[in-house]
Amino acid sequence: MRLAALPRFPLAQLPTPLEEATRLSHALGGVRILVKRDDLTGLALGGNKTRKLECLIGDALAQGASLVLTEGPAQSNHCRQTAAAAARAGLRCVLVLNSPDPAPPLQGNLLLDHLFGAEVHLVRHRDERHAELERLANLCAARGDRPYVIPTGGSTPVGAAAYVRAALELAAQLVERGVMATRVYLATSTSGGTHAGMVLGASLLGQPFEVIGVAVEDEAEAIRQRVAALAEATAELLGLERRFPPEAIIVDDRWVGPGYGVPSEETLEAIMLAARTEGLVLDPVYTGKAMAALIGQIRRGEVTPGETVVFLHTGGAPALFAQVERLAAVVASQRPVVEP
Repeated sequence: MRLAALPRFPLAQLPTPLEEATRLSHALGGVRILVKRDDLTGLALGGNKTRKLECLIGDALAQGASLVLTEGPAQSNHCRQTAAAAARAGLRCVLVLNSPDPAPPLQGNLLLDHLFGAEVHLVRHRDERHAELERLANLCAARGDRPYVIPTGGSTPVGAAAYVRAALELAAQLVERGVMATRVYLATSTSGGTHAGMVLGASLLGQPFEVIGVAVEDEAEAIRQRVAALAEATAELLGLERRFPPEAIIVDDRWVGPGYGVPSEETLEAIMLAARTEGLVLDPVYTGKAMAALIGQIRRGEVTPGETVVFLHTGGAPALFAQVERLAAVVASQRPVVEP
């Protein structure tokens, strides 16, 4: 396998911890829950993209790039970490972000993008981002720069390979503890890189656990197609032959709620429960929905008390501060009453 041969630029604090969520487990009836803390990767408030960016920035530097360009929504975790990674590597960073507001408030991830020195270009709609990214890359090349374009979420075979490594890391931690986990829960979307890497990693390990992708947008079939194709392309990059039929990719889309980036009541409850049992900070876009799925499956009896499951915490805390009003209302409604 060619995993070790891929260029890497060191960014992450690895291995990330695998922690017992004892009080959360107790609150949910005894299913043993372990949390893989990829929110603690260390770069720019952490998150799963740091692993991918080690490979992507390594590839960019190997190709002699002078700047990186990528895209995402205005509160993109990937863009925030790309801006920080570029700063660490001494590369310029250009971001194309979509927002219906032509002047979105500088908060959360968007504030950090500017703090890290990224050049930010705004478009109104998601489907405008790619064309603008291509235009800017061509413009930079015409000026003599050497651009390296990173697609949404860093979800290329190079980026997804980082989560093959993460799956191997997790398996080693489980073996060291003498623990057999039946499922790994993670947030997934139509970019699919983390999901694809974990699926391929689990396949290489002989399927010791199921990888449960929790959809954060209402595109379950598109996610299955994307994850299957990307897992196969990543295997090819690593010199392996693996086939993944889309129907074998597990996507639970019952917890999307009103839509991408909009937390449901279940998401908000999951954020509160994780915070008040484990001091664990989840976000309203990705990890809150993934935790809502884990909680919901346990309560519905789809996960039994004898099982051990892993929750892959992919980060995203800055997005909390872009939804202050919604979250403040929930916190206020559940604030303990203090007698005078």
